Amino acid sequence: MASVKIQKTIVRQQEKISEGQFYEAHQQLRVIASRYVKSENWDAAIDLLYGGALALLRAGQGGSGGDLGIFLVDVLAKSGKGVGAEEKSKLLTILRAYPPREPTKKRFVTEMITWSSKVGDYPLGDPELHHVAGSIFAEECEPYDAERHLALGTADSPETLARCEYEWYTQDESHTAALYAARAIFPYLLVGNLRSANKAHLIFTSRLNSSREKTLTVQEVSSKSSDMRVYPVLPLLNFLGLLLLAIQRGSADLYKQLAKHYALQVKEVGVWDDALAQIGEMYFGIRIPRQGNPLFDMMGSMMGFGGGSPKPKPKKAADVPPPPAADLD
Repeated sequence: MASVKIQKTIVRQQEKISEGQFYEAHQQLRVIASRYVKSENWDAAIDLLYGGALALLRAGQGGSGGDLGIFLVDVLAKSGKGVGAEEKSKLLTILRAYPPREPTKKRFVTEMITWSSKVGDYPLGDPELHHVAGSIFAEECEPYDAERHLALGTADSPETLARCEYEWYTQDESHTAALYAARAIFPYLLVGNLRSANKAHLIFTSRLNSSREKTLTVQEVSSKSSDMRVYPVLPLLNFLGLLLLAIQRGSADLYKQLAKHYALQVKEVGVWDDALAQIGEMYFGIRIPRQGNPLFDMMGSMMGFGGGSPKPKPKKAADVPPPPAADLD
């Protein structure tokens, strides 16, 4: 809890903010926090920046409040504090206070995740921080950013991502369902999270069955070892379901059969080749030539971290025509 002195300082600045003196409050908070940093009074600097950032953000001052939030992350890094419950609570409270689409929000998230990756237990960033950031981006219809973070989030993230992708899909042509389902499935496979990939697939297809496509023909196929829904007019969606089944069974032969059977449809999509090559190597030992950092390449190819293939665009029909149905489909 902030000291009495810090609380009084925050109250004074809140009064300035309520009077519309945003610039003066921002500058004074920055100056005072810098003094605490110089004297290595980390707790005072953190409490002051936290209170000041919240006050400005809640007053609609995204730029000034965002600047203090980023300053706070920098102070956390310099202080050597770990990713504890108190630190995460402060950061997530600030994140939730950002106005929608405030430009400094993405930088704040980047700095927050980078800090957690350096001092926490997760080299790619703390899952809870990823989940909250991704969920907020999903609510604000920012699918690209939602994907980046939800793929590295918590056990609750696949549902959020699948719902986000489904909503994005509803703005496109009905035959593009597999493109959007893949964007909820491939990221989890590429980070070795088969359980979340299966959950995302289940949620996306359940929404598909119950919401938009009430007239969609679905066939239930059962065997001793598994049950599966088959979509006669959506062969690539069948491919995704069978791909997950092949991974669960660890069957390289089944994967090769799938790749051969759906080769034409996958080629027409044009953006799955890199991801499928990585999946083939990760789960079935089918080696591929590699350049650069493999994890970066995997995530980059699917989630826009660099390089990689273009993404399907919302509110625009895909360039791929509806694929024909096949017997297996």
